[in-house]
Amino acid sequence: MPRFYCPPPLSTGLTIALPAEVAHHLHVLRLQPGAALTLFDGRGGQYAATLADIGKKTASAHIGAFEDVEVELPYAVTLAQGLPEGSKMDWIIEKAVELGVAAVQPLAAQRSVVRLSGDRAEKRHAHWQGVIEAASEQCGRNRLAQLNPVADYRRWLAQPGAAPSPRILLSPRAQGSLAQWAQASGPQGLTLMVGPEGGFTHEEEDAAVAAGALMLSIGPRVLRTETAALAALALLGGVWGGM
Repeated sequence: MPRFYCPPPLSTGLTIALPAEVAHHLHVLRLQPGAALTLFDGRGGQYAATLADIGKKTASAHIGAFEDVEVELPYAVTLAQGLPEGSKMDWIIEKAVELGVAAVQPLAAQRSVVRLSGDRAEKRHAHWQGVIEAASEQCGRNRLAQLNPVADYRRWLAQPGAAPSPRILLSPRAQGSLAQWAQASGPQGLTLMVGPEGGFTHEEEDAAVAAGALMLSIGPRVLRTETAALAALALLGGVWGGM
């Protein structure tokens, strides 16, 4: 059944105008009035709905029963991702949402080729928000992952409480294993720190450790930036459950 994100609030009994992008998708699917839909507003749970009307550029739906359905991980993971080049961030966010990440923190690190500020940063933020919504529609999540503004790595690191503890920095230099740490520590909220292409510099890694981060490895092979976070999330899901 088609699932769509609609900005809150949704409520049983309402007939609402659907967002323009949802109306366009319904046209692509060639759905007709009376078709069954599932709608969610990102606050948890979902609603059974019926397509009430569809025009050339608009559509409306009648909201039916609320369904208390949740597929969230039993622990909250924030992904602090060093900005990669090109469209890699789209891929990382999409797959991280599918794997259950609770929040995404883009970081401007020393080796980040992409530099975002001003209008460009706002446009990318809006684009990534759309990626989160679409990924949530696809994978069945009814709560949207939080997307934080791009932050300078050093400033973010220095902010107390900027992300859940412990902070775990993934690095090939690490002596400890994420798998062993997860088995010993048990499920808990945490922040995964992943560098851009080339990783964090040694100075950035040392600064993170000095600020209390744990530097851990996910294996003997050096993974690409678009692979590392996803492998770590899958690893935690395998050890702690929730996948």
